[in-house]
Amino acid sequence: MKIKLNSSGINALSSVTAVLVGLLAGFIILLISNASQALFGFLAILTSGFSSLRDLGQVLYFATPLIMTGLSVGFASKTGLFNIGAAGQFIVGAYVAVFIGVRWDFLPGHSHWIIALLAAMLAGALWGTIPGLFKALFNVNEVIACIMTNYIGTYLVNFLITRTIFDSLRNQSMRVAQTAVIPKMGMDNIFKEGFITSSANSGIFIAVLFAVFIYIILEKTSFGYELKACGFNREAARYAGIDEKRSIILSMAIAGAMAGAGGALLYLGGAGRGITVVDILAQEGFLGIPVALLGLNNPLGIIFSGLLIAHLNVGGFNMQLYAFAPQVIEIIIGVIIYFSAFALLVRNFFNSLKKRPVNSAELEGNPRSLPPEEK
Repeated sequence: MKIKLNSSGINALSSVTAVLVGLLAGFIILLISNASQALFGFLAILTSGFSSLRDLGQVLYFATPLIMTGLSVGFASKTGLFNIGAAGQFIVGAYVAVFIGVRWDFLPGHSHWIIALLAAMLAGALWGTIPGLFKALFNVNEVIACIMTNYIGTYLVNFLITRTIFDSLRNQSMRVAQTAVIPKMGMDNIFKEGFITSSANSGIFIAVLFAVFIYIILEKTSFGYELKACGFNREAARYAGIDEKRSIILSMAIAGAMAGAGGALLYLGGAGRGITVVDILAQEGFLGIPVALLGLNNPLGIIFSGLLIAHLNVGGFNMQLYAFAPQVIEIIIGVIIYFSAFALLVRNFFNSLKKRPVNSAELEGNPRSLPPEEK
C-alpha cells in the first residue's frame, strides 16, 4: 500500500524530521561529553518540561516571547520577506516597555502594563518599518537592512538604559513597578513545586491571541490576501493593482510589532528580570527563526513550535543535574535549534519526489494515467 502525502503532510513531516535529526545530534554530543550520563541527560531534555508543574510553568513563560518572535518572522515570510531583524525589534520594544514600567508609575491599575505593551508594539513596528522603507523605496535587501538595525538597536538600547533606567548593582535595567507586571491570573499558584513558584503568567494567553489574530489577518481578510499575493509574485500583484511598496512597509511594521510585543511580554512578566547591558543580540529574536521554520510559518503551528523550543530550553537547565557543563548544554540546544533549518532541505526533497515525472512503465501499468487521446 502506497502512502500519498499532500503538501501539508510533506511540510509537517519535514519539521518532525528536523526535530528528530536535531535530537540525534544532541545525543551524540552527550555521548562524546559524558557517555555514562548521556542517556539520563538526554531523557532530561525530553521530559524535564513535564517533570513538574513548576517546570511546565517555566515552559509557558519561555514560550511566550518565542511565539511572538516566531510570529514576527513567520508573518514576514508569508509576505515574501525574511525578517532577520526580530532581535533588534524585540529589544527596542522591550526597552520602551521597561522604561514605561519604571518611570510611568503614576499610571493607575492595569492601564500601566497595557500602555507599556502597546508602546512596545509601536516601537517594534517603527523599528521594523526602517528595513521595510529601505526595501520598498530603494530596493535594499531586507536581510542586510535588518542586520544593521539589529546592532543599532542593541547598542542604542544599551546606551539608553545606562542613561535612564540603569541598575548599576545588577548591570541591568531597573525592575518595573508592580502595576506594570502582567497579571498572573493565579497561574503562579497552579504551576509551582512546593513553595517554589514558576514565572508563568497570562502573557502566554496574549501570545496565543496574537497568533489567532495574525492567522485571521492572513487567511480571512482581503488585506492579508494582498500581502501574500505580493509575497508569491510581486509582478503579478502589481499588475492586479496592489500597491507593492505599501505592502512591504506594512508587512515589516506588523512583523516588528509582534517582536516588540514579545520583548514586553518577557520583561513585564513579573520574574524580576531586567534587560542586561551586554553587547550581544537578543537570543529570543534569533530563536524566532527556527520557531517559524518548524511551525511552517503558520501562526497556529508557531504556537506549538514555540512551546517545543521552550521545552528544550527547560530540559537544558535541568540537565546540569547529571554533571554536564553549562557550555555543553548551550551547544546541544544550539545544534537542535539550528538543525531546524534542515526542515527546508527535507521539505524540498519530499516536494521533488512528489513532482517526480511518471515513467513509461508506470503508464503501462496504469492506463488511467494516460491522456484521453492515448487510451
